[in-house]
This record gives sequence, C-alpha cells and structure tokens, in this order.
Amino acid sequence: MVVLDEALSSIARLGVLRLSRMSLPEDGGEALWLRLERAGEALHIRWQGTAIADIPGVQEARALYRAVGLDPTKTRPSSEALLRRAVKGKGLYRVHPLVDMFNLVSLTELLPVGLYDASKIVGDTTRVRLGLPGWGFDGIRKGRVNVAGRLCVADAEGPFGSPTSDSLRTSIEGDVPRVLAIFFQPAEGDIDRLRRALDTAAELGESVFSAVLEERRIIPE
Repeated sequence: MVVLDEALSSIARLGVLRLSRMSLPEDGGEALWLRLERAGEALHIRWQGTAIADIPGVQEARALYRAVGLDPTKTRPSSEALLRRAVKGKGLYRVHPLVDMFNLVSLTELLPVGLYDASKIVGDTTRVRLGLPGWGFDGIRKGRVNVAGRLCVADAEGPFGSPTSDSLRTSIEGDVPRVLAIFFQPAEGDIDRLRRALDTAAELGESVFSAVLEERRIIPE
C-alpha cells in the first residue's frame, strides 16, 4: 500500500500504478524506444532556443520542490532532466523497455515518476515522505543520493526513491514480473495531466508488455 505522509497532504499529489504479469516485448522494446526517440526529437524541434523554465508544464514540477524548501534549479525533477536532454538534442538514455515506457510518459506529461521493482520493496507499506537526517541511497549510475529533508519513497528498510532519482536497490533489471510506479505532482497541479499519465502508462503496459493492471489510484483521492 502506498501512503502519502500527512505532513505532505496539502503539498503533494501522487499517481500510483501497479502492473503485474509482464513479459518483455518480442522486439526487445525496439518500437517503444523509437517512439521515445521521436518524442525527444519533436521536443527538440519545437523548443530549441527556448528557456526550459518557459516551457509549459515545467513550473508545475518545480512548484512541488519549492513547497518542500528545495531549489529545483539545483535538484531537478526527473521529468525536467529528461526534457533538458531532449531540447538540447543530447539524446535520451536507453536503459530497459519498462524504463523507456515510463520515461516516454514522464516526458510527454512533464511529471516526475519513480519506477520500482515491486519484488524488491520491503514490507507492506510504501510511504512518500520527507527523509530523515542522514537518509540516502545508492543511485543508478551515480553515487550516494541524499534525501534528508527531501521528498522520498521509503519502505521498511529505508528510502529507495525520489522524484529526482531512483535507487539501485529497487532498480528495474531483466524480467520484472511486478512494478510500482509513482508519479509526483504538486497538490494544486493539473489533475487531468496526472490522469492522462496514469491512463497512458496503463495502456502501454497492457499493449506492449501484456501487463495486468493491479492498481491505478490518485492520492489524495
């Protein structure tokens, strides 16, 4: 069960998606990767030369960071990091078909998303909260990620994700039968954008990975 800490209930809104019984596509995710590449190229063509801050949707994710006392120009939402690479024509990273799928949705709706191998989450409750002093985790393709006083996702073992970075501990590798995805949005954000993100991810999960939708929920409801 995903829980939003009470201290964040007036600040943040979450979109929760659980998918199960997935199988990797026969083409190894090639069609999905091409779709992501084309989305990035379209953003480059449309927004090159424009300040990132002026692109519609960017300020929404930044508002969530400011609400918890973070400077989003120093610690960037993952959706903005993707957007920056695309707009600057740097290309996107190809990691895993499931990661590509959620990167596509995140890039399209400009919502940060955390993606986790549900089998690696410890305990029955996953809590989105502010990190305690000293909290952090080993990031993917990076060193220690500090989440003390920052938005993070935690289980019985401690923090394992955030709207900026995901951890090695719950990372997506190989065949992943069950995933948990959490989209992050400020409480005053455009809820229709969040609904679209959840719907698109669920549809792609079913059509590309033959996934079964276990949960689709917005918190607070």
